[in-house]
Amino acid sequence: MALVRLSCLFGLAATIASAQPNMPAEIVPRACQIGIFTGGADRFVSITALSDGHFYTFSDGHFGRVGAADSRVLCGGDTVWVDGAKLWPKTRLRETDTVFESNGTALAGRLLEHPSADAETPLIVYAHGSEETGWIEQMPDPYQMVGRGVSVFVYDKRGTGRSLGSYTQNFPLLADDLVAASLEAKRLAQGRFGRFGLIGLSQGGWIAPLAADRADAEFIGVGYGLVVDIREEDAEQAALHLRDAGFGEDALQAARKITDITARIVTSGYQDGLDDLDAAREAYGNEPWFPLLQDGYTGVLLSMPTDDIRRNGIPMFDRLDVDWSLDPMEVMRGVEVPQMWALAGEDREAPIATTLERLQTLRSEGRDLSIYLFPDTDHGMVDYRLDEDGDRIPTRVTEGYYDLMADWAKGTLGPEYGLSSAQ
Repeated sequence: MALVRLSCLFGLAATIASAQPNMPAEIVPRACQIGIFTGGADRFVSITALSDGHFYTFSDGHFGRVGAADSRVLCGGDTVWVDGAKLWPKTRLRETDTVFESNGTALAGRLLEHPSADAETPLIVYAHGSEETGWIEQMPDPYQMVGRGVSVFVYDKRGTGRSLGSYTQNFPLLADDLVAASLEAKRLAQGRFGRFGLIGLSQGGWIAPLAADRADAEFIGVGYGLVVDIREEDAEQAALHLRDAGFGEDALQAARKITDITARIVTSGYQDGLDDLDAAREAYGNEPWFPLLQDGYTGVLLSMPTDDIRRNGIPMFDRLDVDWSLDPMEVMRGVEVPQMWALAGEDREAPIATTLERLQTLRSEGRDLSIYLFPDTDHGMVDYRLDEDGDRIPTRVTEGYYDLMADWAKGTLGPEYGLSSAQ
């Protein structure tokens, strides 16, 4: 969600120790295949790619790395062995690869359809989060939707995966790409889809509303997104870290002075606020809460000598081409179609208090908004446990989240989704 942030699931997968267990005699060891493997009724597991292996995600949200010591899944080509006792066959999806153009850049996409897809099947296109990683074959969410009867068009955003161009966090440009992807999705699925909508995850929650009208979306779904701008997110994230550590109002006010300064710096092209940043370092650098200001662009600015910033700027930020002028409430007031927002109650990357308040304000103004809050979940809609140091260790995608997203796409919301509550 922040300017430099990888997906929660990818972060987890990268930390799981790899130790391939012995294959049972009943299954012939073969390379993992990407896709969905069905265990009967509504049970299935998706297999997706990692840079150095494969990741599994069960339909109930439990996940892990294939080949890890505690892996529940072993690969056997077009079958997988589950929990040491069951062979699940691969579902033969209809997969259509394509290359489409947006603003002169070639982007790679793939349409995923269940064999039973027909003219009544909903079709969605995902708006990505901030991860600098391609989505084709790598993210579980599209396969979780296809396994629930929703067709999905997924694409590698510009500068990632198989797509050309440069990675960016310019939201209007990314919205243009989402519009182009929507046109391509509908072209490829012509005659085999009914409702059409956009699903935005994390940073995609900013992008999907920008694209909705031009994409002719009939609905929007957002998972763990925000209705605040990047400056507000940075400030709220800093405040949340201090509150979680037990610091009081004096520390919060001082931290807000610092994030106000860093906001001026990034929005002015490093022309306004650098001297004030030096003064803030002098005034607060020895405070016990100061080291907690390490995330987002504020953390980057505080970690660099001011003279370096003055001379060179911050190339890693400059290449993102952020449009600082966007007002998320203005954008949201321009969305006419129904929206559903799923929020993580303990989201440290994207604190939800202001977003929840603003969503409720928009609804009171007459916007068609459904809001679901999943308690005790972090960014990525994951449950977690605390280790000895108090760090959060993701354990699973929380119960009910995938079902909620799929049902929203189908237009048939149920009475309950895990422990979530309608707001």
